[in-house]
Amino acid sequence: MLVAAQLLPTAHAGGQIPAEFAGVTAPVPVPVDTSAQDSQSLAPYVPTPQVVVDRMLQLAEVGPDDVVYDLGSGDGRIPISAARDYGARGVGVDIDPERVAEANANARREGVSDRVSFILGDALATDVSDATVVTLYLLSSSNLKLRPILTNQLAAGARIVSHAFSMGDWAADSVETFNDSRGNPRTLYLWRFDGQPRP
Repeated sequence: MLVAAQLLPTAHAGGQIPAEFAGVTAPVPVPVDTSAQDSQSLAPYVPTPQVVVDRMLQLAEVGPDDVVYDLGSGDGRIPISAARDYGARGVGVDIDPERVAEANANARREGVSDRVSFILGDALATDVSDATVVTLYLLSSSNLKLRPILTNQLAAGARIVSHAFSMGDWAADSVETFNDSRGNPRTLYLWRFDGQPRP
């Protein structure tokens, strides 16, 4: 779906402001493709910094026997890192076909395409029952939508790690705060499942 966004172009591919915008100081409507962020979108695409990816996988204690699902996987950096750095199997789920294509290309470039796969689909409709680790960088409202799915599908011993957003009234088993390489504060939440359904 295309919608009008209030943006003022600053430069064209050639580095010049198009003539039709010369001297314009007010916002000008520009079509923006939001098809990948319609009803089933759980968050806008914002890549997780690699230092945060590393801390998420460390917090979950990922190992070679794990199956790491990243819901809203974007460019695939979390499943790829899990496979490349920990020997785990990685699965990414994203609704944007461009992100899935990019993730597959990144997996080939990193030499882990035999240990990762990327699913073009809705995270809310994805079977995650074989996951031992689930990673999230979504919104609080999205995490709340995922709670019943995760609690019904994950087995005892599974771990969930969320960057920046909690699971509402679910008490985290561990919370880690740190500053990234740019000094930005980061918070990670870890939940360990005991196999009992949670509300």
